[in-house]
Amino acid sequence: MIEPVRKDAALLRDVLEAHVADGFALWWLGQSGFLVKHRDGYLCFDPYLSDSLTKKYADTDKPHVRMTARAIDPARLGFVNVVTCSHNHTDHLDGETLGPMLASNPDLQLVIPEANRAFVAERLKIDASSPIGLNDGGVVEVHGFSLHGVPAAHERLERDDFGRCRFMGYVVRFGRWTIYHSGDTVRYEAMAGLLEPFGVDVAILPINGSRPERRVAGNLRGREAARLARDIGARVVIPCHYEMFEFNTEPPDEFVETCESLGQPYRVLRCGERFDSENLRLRSSAGGG
Repeated sequence: MIEPVRKDAALLRDVLEAHVADGFALWWLGQSGFLVKHRDGYLCFDPYLSDSLTKKYADTDKPHVRMTARAIDPARLGFVNVVTCSHNHTDHLDGETLGPMLASNPDLQLVIPEANRAFVAERLKIDASSPIGLNDGGVVEVHGFSLHGVPAAHERLERDDFGRCRFMGYVVRFGRWTIYHSGDTVRYEAMAGLLEPFGVDVAILPINGSRPERRVAGNLRGREAARLARDIGARVVIPCHYEMFEFNTEPPDEFVETCESLGQPYRVLRCGERFDSENLRLRSSAGGG
């Protein structure tokens, strides 16, 4: 079992005591989950902080054997102001994670694809009117964070009968900073052109790829994530969606090699590790670490 570099009380202390001023800090919580701190605001992307999938698939032909220990009890994240859910898969919309977070903070704002409103309400057992719904091209301001909806393709672009995206990424602007969290996605034709104008500081992209034998929808491969980050002009790219389940992971080696060959700045985090805005580098200085 991979142990987070910080977890439980140590992680919580690092988050609450981090001095960010007008910058920001972010922590990888495992899978596609990230916690962002800016000034007095906290935003969490797609947290998965339970063993719900391991329990659900324990006696099936597709066991979800966990690779990395849980970073923190979600009930301890009651100070979080905003949580995004990019789509309906449990590792991005987990009742055993979001239930305790909502119970700890009734004022927590949940941002979801509008197309998924009824599903989200049923899974989380909440009033269907309470989440904030977005579609691609939409924007909402929540607690100092400006969230822009962009399409995601997992593994294809899907829309409901009203033309609304079932899978979405979020471009989040706050202060002078911009973070793009893609959710689960492969690259689609218009993707780079859509994202490049945002001037992304940090791109958070999946690298587990796609293999038919997994029998689940796939994502960007490591080299594809590196190239997408380069093509949208991201100042740094951080990989995710690996080292959670044994059947659906890839090592970051291909991602790292491609970033280095392209001169694309990157940072590979360990679960529970922090990245600070002061570590951002200009495109002219390559490398990771």
